[in-house]
Amino acid sequence: MAATTLAFDIYGPPEAAHTVLLSSGLGGSAGFWKPQIPALAEVGLRVIAYDQRGTGRSPGLLPSPYSIDHMAQDVAEILDATHTARCHLVGHALGGLVGLQLALDAPERIASLALVNAWSMPNPHSARCFDTRLSLLGLGGQRGVRAYVEAQPIFLYPAAWCAAHAQHVADEVRHAFAHFPGEATMRSRIAALRAFDVDARLGDIAAPTLVMTAMDDTLVPWTMSQRLAQRLPNAALERVPHGGHAHSVTEAEPFNQALLAFLAVQAKTVARP
Repeated sequence: MAATTLAFDIYGPPEAAHTVLLSSGLGGSAGFWKPQIPALAEVGLRVIAYDQRGTGRSPGLLPSPYSIDHMAQDVAEILDATHTARCHLVGHALGGLVGLQLALDAPERIASLALVNAWSMPNPHSARCFDTRLSLLGLGGQRGVRAYVEAQPIFLYPAAWCAAHAQHVADEVRHAFAHFPGEATMRSRIAALRAFDVDARLGDIAAPTLVMTAMDDTLVPWTMSQRLAQRLPNAALERVPHGGHAHSVTEAEPFNQALLAFLAVQAKTVARP
């Protein structure tokens, strides 16, 4: 395989006709997709999950200024390293932006897109949320990191789910604190997603797309997903009432069912990559 500086894992049969690449949100960890990987591999899909540059097992300095374009180039690097001509890219939030960017930059690498609580342009509500998160981080040192990661579940999950899964949330916060990528890296990643705006170019993306959103997402208004579905030429909207920003975690079974149904259709219409 070609060399890559990024850490990734491959699941499912190596001879599979279709590859799904999973791109996570701001946290950047392949582990975010734990509820989806077995379901995808069990139906015979080859699955790639990776730690994004500067996070987890892919440490290192980020280019300055950092952008979603850089993140899309990283995905192309992983596809090259795994001898994958093209993939079905499933992206959560920031990961969805990466998918949109790659579909614009190298459309031949994208067989289909599944965009989960993503967006095509900035909005004032999400900007306010990120300002708040950056203010917490700005408390400085370990205190700032602790405040940042303690607040993270508030933006990811519905309140009732957090209360019912208190130990899970506590363990996740503990892990996030122990593996925090550093203030400079996090600020660069947030700046990249805040600067992203391809709204005027959505009509250029021809790939079949499933836009997935939860209407109780407290970080990204579900109407941003609605906008994607309306402006992408070949998109369908999968809208659920509950689950929060990370409804792939909180409502994993129905989420997986919807995703697998979409991919099953694509597997019949897309040639072997």
